[in-house]
Amino acid sequence: MKFRTMMLSLLTLALVTMPARADDATDYPSRKIRMLLPFAAGGGGDVIGRLLADKMGKRLGQTIFIENRTGAAGTIGTQQAATSPADGYTITIGGMTTHVLAPASYASLPYDAIKDFTTIGRIGTSSILLVATNDFAADDLRGLTEISKKGDPILYGSWGVGSTGHFCGEILSQKAGVRLEHVPFSGAAKLANDLLGGHIKLGMLDMATATPFVKDGKLKALAACGGRSPSLPQVGSYKDQGVDFERSLSWVMYAPAGIPDIVARKLSTALKEAVDDPEIVEKLLALGVTADFVPGDQQRDINARDIEAWKKVAVEAKIEIK
Repeated sequence: MKFRTMMLSLLTLALVTMPARADDATDYPSRKIRMLLPFAAGGGGDVIGRLLADKMGKRLGQTIFIENRTGAAGTIGTQQAATSPADGYTITIGGMTTHVLAPASYASLPYDAIKDFTTIGRIGTSSILLVATNDFAADDLRGLTEISKKGDPILYGSWGVGSTGHFCGEILSQKAGVRLEHVPFSGAAKLANDLLGGHIKLGMLDMATATPFVKDGKLKALAACGGRSPSLPQVGSYKDQGVDFERSLSWVMYAPAGIPDIVARKLSTALKEAVDDPEIVEKLLALGVTADFVPGDQQRDINARDIEAWKKVAVEAKIEIK
């Protein structure tokens, strides 16, 4: 009897202490979820994240709270997301910079943009805007080219070395012969503030950050890198204005690699329902983002192809970050 009691006690202890299995994730989420954003508060990625956190949280029945971790054009926060526990209680949003351009341009990146993440799904697509202060002498790429021929290279800002904005600026310089000099900022929100204050006259901003200022007449848009946007149809794309470049730019939700399949499915379903919500579609469009959900597996394959394609662009634009 004593032996039997001892064995039952040992079995109970083993069951209590053994690692949780994927099957145990059926009650997910049972606590708050952290959305770790590699963007500064107030920037476009931050605004998108907060919109989705609210809608997805309601659908999942748990609060999704925001934590901003900025630096190195988003790669610092992205690395932290990649190394977080693979339990579904940390999710992140990545733009082109963090999951396509960084792998294409960094000589050494502290995370693998494909292997270290579970791709939850695409949120939507957008462009990058070349914007200027209202007193800037040019209104389009032709005018910008003429100005650049008359004096020193024109300073332009982006939200960091190796960012999508940096790529778009260097592509313009290479393909259109516009003499530009890059000034990296610590985030899109900081660059927008300095543009509004007149401290810098020209900058590359993501649509989500720039669109409200352009619509309010506080900044003017000279061109769209990545394609003409339905949010600002009057702004010609690079290709519209004679520069041979046009590639789609995506916002995507991720979790650390290895989260249970059932958790990934729940997150993907909640994301799709949020992205398909007419209210979210309208709010994203106001930020220059066209809602366009793509399942995680498909988007993962798209990312892998895009990294290889953008490596060629990085070589052409002479962007390598060491």
